[in-house]
Amino acid sequence: MESGSRLLALLLLPCLLSAIPAQAFEFTQVVEKAKALAAGDYAPPPEAPEFLRDLDYPDYQWIRFNPEDSLWREGGSLFQVMMVPPGNVYTHTVQIHQIDDNGVQPVPFNKASYNYPTTEMAKRVPADLGHAGFKLTFPLAGESAQNQFLVFAGASYFRGVGADHRFGLSARGIALDTGLPSGEEVPSFVEFWLERPGGGSRRMRVYGLLNGPSVAGAYQFDIHPGSTTRIDVTAELFFREAVEQPGLAPLTSMFYYGENTGRPAGEWRPQVHDSDGLLIHDQGADEWLWRPLVNPSRLILSYLQVERLGGFGLIQRDTTFSDFEDAEARYDQRPSAWVAPRNGWAEGEVVLVEIPTDSETNDNIVAFWKPGGGTTAGDQHKIAYTLSFGGPAVAGQNTGRVVKTFVGDGNRTGGGAVENAYRIIVDFAHGPLDTLRPDAAVTSSVSKDSNSDDAEIIEHFVEYVEADKNWRLSILVRPGTGDNPVFRGQLLLDEKPLTEVWTYSLSEAVRIGKTGS
Repeated sequence: MESGSRLLALLLLPCLLSAIPAQAFEFTQVVEKAKALAAGDYAPPPEAPEFLRDLDYPDYQWIRFNPEDSLWREGGSLFQVMMVPPGNVYTHTVQIHQIDDNGVQPVPFNKASYNYPTTEMAKRVPADLGHAGFKLTFPLAGESAQNQFLVFAGASYFRGVGADHRFGLSARGIALDTGLPSGEEVPSFVEFWLERPGGGSRRMRVYGLLNGPSVAGAYQFDIHPGSTTRIDVTAELFFREAVEQPGLAPLTSMFYYGENTGRPAGEWRPQVHDSDGLLIHDQGADEWLWRPLVNPSRLILSYLQVERLGGFGLIQRDTTFSDFEDAEARYDQRPSAWVAPRNGWAEGEVVLVEIPTDSETNDNIVAFWKPGGGTTAGDQHKIAYTLSFGGPAVAGQNTGRVVKTFVGDGNRTGGGAVENAYRIIVDFAHGPLDTLRPDAAVTSSVSKDSNSDDAEIIEHFVEYVEADKNWRLSILVRPGTGDNPVFRGQLLLDEKPLTEVWTYSLSEAVRIGKTGS
């Protein structure tokens, strides 16, 4: 019996060995690389040739990767990988490796895998140019097609979508001093390792190495595509230099104009934005907070403190075609993104940066978590969070929600008869509101922040709007002389909250001729 067991073990040994990678690769190896980078002087990643960096966006778009050359196209993996060419905003190359049963191997650059707009350009492209990043594909819409759902390219940016969305807002590995007068530092992912999933697996792992003048970092991304694409992010950061405003789990989006702002001269579309608000869940205060976005006339930084962060995200709540009437951009199909800490983020604040823009091509909105205390040279930080790309309900919120915000003059028909005042209309729906009778005794709570000393709340009341099946909060305020007075509003029943807290900065953008249309 014993000899038979030995014989069986010898017969199974080759099969067992073939199932084990020839060279195991773990997150700790990326961590050691990041630590070693941080211990030395910073060296920027290799730049792409100048003629590629100088390409404008339309010309760059003519460079196409051939999907037939996708990594893992053969072999039964549900995931495939398309490469991103250097050029335009993708100014440097990155090292890309694959991890499979044969160990860790580089993914070589193959010029023949790309279609170039002219033969002259193709001749000038170096044979060893390298890749600028990669796109992951997965059969989200059925087995007959590979759908792009996640792209890592450009600095530390990566963009994701769920099954029913088009690419819009982006995430980043880290944001450093964003919005500060000292200027922003932009680290980059410089190396990636792609772990090949087994046949039929619906999960994939990617490792990334980040480097910048002030920080180096190791990242692990566990990726789950679907109707909502979920990414479990683990990172270890090593700081070479002190950073005044480190931004963890940053999100970047675009807000040009919406129903709460004026429409720029000559624009016929009702709204243009990738996201229309910042949502925050403060678990410590058991409160959800909604902050509509604006396109200000000057830079605005808002610091939103929480007792214990449950999550934050940039959300696209306008999801019908008539909200935008844009048949090409389809802003109604842009995803929302939600960041949920996995190890508790108790001390710090959510920072919202709103940057003026005169074009929808500029990402002018940034939101991130700023830990308390900042960072000093030699600091090491570990973070873990889940990032989800999906629909407007991606946060799992069960309260009533703001669906529209309008701002108008408080001294005209429909606004009131008070000079230098503003009429603010906030429509709420969903959650417990949907089960209330129209004559329910819903009340409102409206307040101002402590920095708005001479701002005045003149009146506020609630009414049910039968046409929209919404509950409408109407507020009349004088902003006073303060810089950016902030107002808060919420609906209640029997003094218990029914809704999230609407909060709004009656900023310079609203005051100077940009009231709602």
